[in-house]
Amino acid sequence: MDKLKILVVDDESRMRKLVGDFLTKKAYEVIEAENGEQAVDLFFQDKNISLVILDVMMPKMDGWQVCKEIRQYSKVPIIMLTAKSDEKDELLGFELGVDEYISKPFSPKILVARVEAILRRANVVEDIMTVGGITLDLEAHQVKIDGQPIDLSYKEFELLTYFVKNKGVALSREKILNNVWNYDYFGDARTIDTHVKKLRSKLGSKGDYIKTIWGMGYKLEVSE
Repeated sequence: MDKLKILVVDDESRMRKLVGDFLTKKAYEVIEAENGEQAVDLFFQDKNISLVILDVMMPKMDGWQVCKEIRQYSKVPIIMLTAKSDEKDELLGFELGVDEYISKPFSPKILVARVEAILRRANVVEDIMTVGGITLDLEAHQVKIDGQPIDLSYKEFELLTYFVKNKGVALSREKILNNVWNYDYFGDARTIDTHVKKLRSKLGSKGDYIKTIWGMGYKLEVSE
């Protein structure tokens, strides 16, 4: 599956980089625009944009106008970012067809979670992933090995999903901890080793796909 493309529009380069870095880590392709006019041009040049993250206050053309322009021709999901938390602004956003409305400052991880939820609702994200005889149903939170269901805990499922989404990528323990356990976990990286050991055991022969990278972490390696 090709990477999903997200247009990030903000006149602050620091904000574009912050949002872009978090989305790139989640394997999205990011296109940036620094003002409203550029955003509209890029959107209509590229027919494969799956979602737009749009700042309100921008030079040349503000976010509301960009939203109006896009909505005349497309129902692509739009998330509006604004420094204002005015109820009138929020209502205006929804009237214009905005899917989500997030006030600055915000947590980039929360923003990414909203992006994933919106794309899933829009049926752009695949809910079923298959790799090397392992099938994950993200909606049902179910795993099958060669067609036979197996029982995983919530964290084991999340861990396996992260491995499958990053197939062939060397993942450090820190990266796994940040993405699967998130920022609210205060334990240490040994919990990852424990979960990997249990996951390998439950996957049977498929557990061999999870390779240990000594001194670093793990990698899911499947030769199909």
